[in-house]
Amino acid sequence: MEDETMAVTFKELTETFAAEVHGIDIAAGVDETDVAEVVRLFNTYSVLVFPDQDIDDEQQIRFSQSLSDIGGFGGLEQTVVTNEGAGSKIAVISNVDTATETIIMPSDKRMVFNSGNEMWHTDSSFKRVPATASLLSGREVPPREGQTEFATQRVAYDDLPAEQQKRLEPLIAIHDFAYSRGLVAPDLISADQRRETPPVPQAVVRTNPANGRQNFYAGAHASHVRGMPVEEGRALLKELTAIATQDKYIYRHTWRPKDLVMWDNRCCLHRGRPWEKAKYRRVMHRTTIAGIGPTAD
Repeated sequence: MEDETMAVTFKELTETFAAEVHGIDIAAGVDETDVAEVVRLFNTYSVLVFPDQDIDDEQQIRFSQSLSDIGGFGGLEQTVVTNEGAGSKIAVISNVDTATETIIMPSDKRMVFNSGNEMWHTDSSFKRVPATASLLSGREVPPREGQTEFATQRVAYDDLPAEQQKRLEPLIAIHDFAYSRGLVAPDLISADQRRETPPVPQAVVRTNPANGRQNFYAGAHASHVRGMPVEEGRALLKELTAIATQDKYIYRHTWRPKDLVMWDNRCCLHRGRPWEKAKYRRVMHRTTIAGIGPTAD
C-alpha cells in the first residue's frame, strides 16, 4: 500500500505491521505536521524504517524529542549511569573501541554483555517507567548479517483465544535486568548495576492509548509473574515470547548504511542478529523515548 495524500508517504513491509517511510529529511528538520503523521504511523505500524538518513547525534536527538513532544510521550531517556557513556541521550551500540577505533574482539566482556541484545526483549522494560520508542541509526553496518528482527506482540495477542486474553489481563510480571543478563553469564551485572536497576512490576497486557489496541508484554527482561510460583510464571512468560516470535509475526530488517529504524517498545519485541564481529564494524546510535508513567503498581 502506498499513501501519497501527504508529503510523508509510506509502504507497508508486512501484512500486519512495519512500514517504510519516505518524504522525511531528518537532517534538514521535520515540521510539526509531518512529525504528527510519523506519530500516527508509529501508533499504527509499530515499526518504521526511514531510509537514507545521513544524520548526526544532535539531529537524531532533535527528531526524537519532536516525536515525544507531538506524541505526548515522556521525553528522552538517558543512558544508565553505570554504563559506559553514562547520562547521554545517545546510546552507542558498537563493536568498535572509541579510544582506538579498532574492532573489539567478541570475547571481550563488553561484547559478551552486548550479546544480551540478541535475545528477544523490549528496551527499558526493566525501568519503573518503561520506554515508548527506540530510534536506531545505522552509522556503520556490516555488508552481510547483523539484521534486527522485530516481533509484534499486538497481532499475536489479537490471535489468542478470548479466554486466554482474559486470563492474562490481570497479571503483573516482574522485569529484572539482572535476570536477563544472567541468562548470558552470571557475572555480567555488577553490584552497582543491580542497585541502579532493581526489579520492577509491569502489566502483562498493555493498551495503546492512541487507538485502544492491546498486546501482551513479555521478553527476556520478564523474570516471573507476581503471585504465581516463579517457575510457573516464568514458563508462561517464555510461552508468550515464543508465541510472538513465530515467523508470521516477525519483520526482519536488513540494514543499509544510514537507515534509521523506529519501533514501539510497548508492543514489539526485537533482537539483534549475529555477524562476523571480529571482521566487520557495526556502529549504531540509539535514542530512546520514555513512557509517561508506570504500567503497574
